[in-house]
Formats: sequence, structure tokens, C-alpha cells
Amino acid sequence: MRLARIKTSDGTVTGRYENGVVHTDEESYEVGVDGELRPPCEPTALYCVGRNYAETLDQMEYERPEEPDFFIKPPASLVSHDTPIAYPEFTSELTYAGELAAVIDETCHDVPESEVPEIVRGYTIMNDVDALDQQGRTARKAFDGSGPLGPWIETDIDPTGIDMWTDVSDERRQEANTELMLFDPYEIISYLSKRFTFQPGDVVAFGSPANPGLVEPGDTVEITYEGVGTLRNQVVDSSEKD
Repeated sequence: MRLARIKTSDGTVTGRYENGVVHTDEESYEVGVDGELRPPCEPTALYCVGRNYAETLDQMEYERPEEPDFFIKPPASLVSHDTPIAYPEFTSELTYAGELAAVIDETCHDVPESEVPEIVRGYTIMNDVDALDQQGRTARKAFDGSGPLGPWIETDIDPTGIDMWTDVSDERRQEANTELMLFDPYEIISYLSKRFTFQPGDVVAFGSPANPGLVEPGDTVEITYEGVGTLRNQVVDSSEKD
């Protein structure tokens, strides 16, 4: 099942997504007619793991981590599916990175790997936007608009063997499978839960395959995880962003 949030004249509502329509118990809302999709959850934080694919480590000349290497994006980083990504004025090296992400379903702490599926609502897609020329991970990755997320949450999928690909303006830039992760999703969520108390709606992203790369205003980034969906955003000059 796919769960989506849509902003309508009745406010933002959550329901079952099917063929461009969000169904609640009371109403049905057509995307683009009755409202637009919002990020599929309301996280208190986005916990992001980096350096989780061997090919990416080789490409970026990083050392292999002995345990998950992570950073945090704030809720202000969120951008909805089909909403423009503003190219910040403070950078000249903006990059994309297509990542699978889990959405936590309940307040929890210190979760064993075997119990992770029970506390995950489902899976969605994140674009880990990075201002590569800034100093330090927070400056590079935690600014407004650096966390496009969506388009919905898929509740019925095994995250450990999903094909993915990223197209930038119709050019294939990334292609991989989640089985190539160094640390699998269950291991990562359990690891982070020993350090943080997760809240419902929190996001855990599992890192990008090889070939994250530069984008420019006018580029459209489409990140697909098979069985989950496609997250699409166009990069625009910051002066064009509402």
C-alpha cells in the first residue's frame, strides 16, 4: 500500500494513494486538481547514512567505515515531490544523490535488528542534495531545501534487494541495487536507535550508490527505486523559487 499526504482546501490530509488519487475514509483527492503532494511524513529529524556503497567509496576516495557513518538533516530541509529545488546563492557545486529512506512508525529506542520491520511504516525516496564546496557536513547538507522526499510511503516492500536508477534531464546517472549496501537498512536503523529515540515520522536514509553528481538550474532530477516510486524535482535559480 502507498500512503501519501496532500495539501488541500481542507488542510493537509493523509490517505491511500492510487493512480493519482489520495483516498481517506471520508473523501478522495485528485493530485494536481484538489491539491498537491506534500512530503509523505513529518519528521523531527532525517538521519542520513553516508559512505554505504563500496563503489561510491572508491569513486570519492573515502575509507571504508567500520560502522555506519551518519549525519542529520533538519525538517527545514524537506522539499515535496514535484516541488522545485532552489539552487542556493552560497554554492557553485550543487549535487544530487538518490537514496532509499525508511519512515519510522512509532516512538522507539534500542531496537534489535530482528524487530526493525515492526517499527518501520514503510519506505520512500530522498535526494541528498549537497552544496559540495561548503565546509563541513552541516553547511553542505543541512540547509533549507536539501532534503527532497517522496512521493509517498510504500508499506509493502523488502528494502534489501531493490533496483534503483537516477536520471538527470533524461540522462542516466546512477544505477545500482540496495543489496550492494555495506550496512543493510535493518542494521542501520538498529544502530541509530541505540543513539537516538526515534519519533513517528522520522526518516532514516541509507546512502547513495556511485555517481552522485553536479546539477544546474533547469535540470530535472528523477530518482526511482523499483517498487517504491519516482521522486522528481527540478532545480531552479534561487530567484525563481516562491
